[in-house]
Amino acid sequence: MEAVLKILGLLVVVYAALVAGCTVIQRSLMYFPDPSLPSPAAAGAPGFQAVTYQTADGLELVSWYRPAKKGPTGRDLATIVYFQGNGGNIAGRIFKTRPLFEAGYGLMLVGYRGYGGNPGKPSEEGLYYDARAAMAYLQDQGLAMDDLVLLGESLGSGVAVRMAWETRVRAVMLEAPYTSTVDVGQSAYFFLPVGLLMYDRFPSIDLIADIQAPLLVVHGEQDGVIPTRLGRRLFQAASQPKEAHFLPGAGHNDMFEHGLTDIELEFLAQLPD
Repeated sequence: MEAVLKILGLLVVVYAALVAGCTVIQRSLMYFPDPSLPSPAAAGAPGFQAVTYQTADGLELVSWYRPAKKGPTGRDLATIVYFQGNGGNIAGRIFKTRPLFEAGYGLMLVGYRGYGGNPGKPSEEGLYYDARAAMAYLQDQGLAMDDLVLLGESLGSGVAVRMAWETRVRAVMLEAPYTSTVDVGQSAYFFLPVGLLMYDRFPSIDLIADIQAPLLVVHGEQDGVIPTRLGRRLFQAASQPKEAHFLPGAGHNDMFEHGLTDIELEFLAQLPD
């Protein structure tokens, strides 16, 4: 009996150390920035310019921006504000957004703090600061909030939802979204009390019903990173008008190969001027 108690005590100590260690390093398990960033020209991003602006907490960030072209009615097409996922940098999103900007839509690829040579370290509140600053920059260029379509990829879906909750925009498009990052983390680390430990929670499920803008959700049925059931729950909680596409053969990073941008272009074309 004494030996069993010693083993149990050792297991408790090991588990406590694991929990403490994961708590300390959790942001390094959540954000995977590429600190380098080529020029738009070197990345094959025609018509983009690197723009700078300051966040409310004093960071000067670089993003890439390409203005919209005029549509058939003579009015400028919508400008898409793109909030990337947790890995890489904005240069890695050119290939998948090319059909959008080649169709004439404006595009702001938002550079997060700690990504692509930008100062600071990423966090939930920090990314909200970054998003607000990017949208304020576009306002300074003469764009109204009604000119903006927010596009959130994976982690960035939580940023897009929060911004759409704070400000009414023309539309919202979410790629592989989630209910909250707590739910994503608990799915991946089922053996840890994630709900008690997590700093950056991105609670989209608490905000989505209040968004008063057309919503598009696209999620791969084979997603091994963000379970599709979380995307379905978020979509079900959202208000109308909304539409969803759950792609049978797609995973987390290959929706582009399963018609993602065709779906987004069709959605954008149906938006009222």
